[in-house]
Amino acid sequence: MPHNILFLTTSHTELGNTGKKTGIWAEEFILPYYKFYDAGFSITVTSPLGGSLPFDPSSILKSGENKPIIERFLKDPIAQKVASSATPASAIDVTPFDVIFVPGGHGAMWDLAVNPDAIKIIEDGYEQQKLIVAICHGPAALVGAKDKAGRPIVANRRVNCFTDAEKAAVGLTDVMPFALEARLKQLGANFEGGGNWQVFAVQDERLITGQNPGSIERVTDLVLQELAGVSAQALSYDYEMGV
Repeated sequence: MPHNILFLTTSHTELGNTGKKTGIWAEEFILPYYKFYDAGFSITVTSPLGGSLPFDPSSILKSGENKPIIERFLKDPIAQKVASSATPASAIDVTPFDVIFVPGGHGAMWDLAVNPDAIKIIEDGYEQQKLIVAICHGPAALVGAKDKAGRPIVANRRVNCFTDAEKAAVGLTDVMPFALEARLKQLGANFEGGGNWQVFAVQDERLITGQNPGSIERVTDLVLQELAGVSAQALSYDYEMGV
């Protein structure tokens, strides 16, 4: 039986009050999409609003100027149909899925952190022991989620995200609705991060989080290892240290 993957993405398109557009960082969706698609997995995409996925315009260049994986996506009618027809999060039952995968992009900071339907997807997935995976700003989807006892699901969990230092380095600290690393710590998470732009990912049982766009492949590989039934214990040191 093929594994069932649920991508939970942002619907948000405005970068605060800057007048600039944001959304999903394209490679954080596209690379894992093809890793899972090429492995024969079934893929469903959901977002708070449903419909077409909003990719950050900074993350997709003109045709012919992108990385090969993005060029493949731009020319792939199946992938384009998937990306134009996300299911509204309110209509999702997580029961059939093995993985909930949350790509980043700044948009996630505005809606996935507070949208009740997105939060329910994470909470239901956590309760049903699904593999919950988030990259870069994707861990914003975790901050509103609680367990049955009302505790934040990240409490006492090893987690990672786009760090506050990286956010400061790109000059967007004051644009964001909150500081993601700081919020995770406030919720009781055991935050582990690498240096700016370092490849870094951590796994705590059924929760996998990665730091930045450069960490996408590491995060996806951890997912594939977990789905293959291979313990990540032997890999954890390398992934945490970014080597």
